[in-house]
Amino acid sequence: MKENASEGSIRIADDVVAVIAGLAAIKTKGVASMSGGITEGWAKRVSGKNVTRGVSVEVGQVETAIDLRVIVEYGVKIHEVARDLQENVKEAVENMTGLSVVEINVKVEGVDFREETPVAEERSVR
Repeated sequence: MKENASEGSIRIADDVVAVIAGLAAIKTKGVASMSGGITEGWAKRVSGKNVTRGVSVEVGQVETAIDLRVIVEYGVKIHEVARDLQENVKEAVENMTGLSVVEINVKVEGVDFREETPVAEERSVR
């Protein structure tokens, strides 16, 4: 986003939009994690940018497009999770940046089969 005013201009970096989208995505019910893929995974390990794993953005002056790669939890309705994901990310990005989100593409790359781990029982020392 770029605004020209008498005081100067405002530009929102791609990484900022990617972080907002990534945080909103991971908070969506039914999303187990973001998927980075092999090449992105290596790049993120080297650069230390794990917050934006699975998120690609294109930011223009007033609009943005977002691509998300996710792993969903086993047993959820994938189409509902994807729809909720699109709504949550759009709302977060538009509210925080003022940019218009023109599209959010969701690619489900896996299903997480992990079962909830039971709470560890406390053991008393005798």
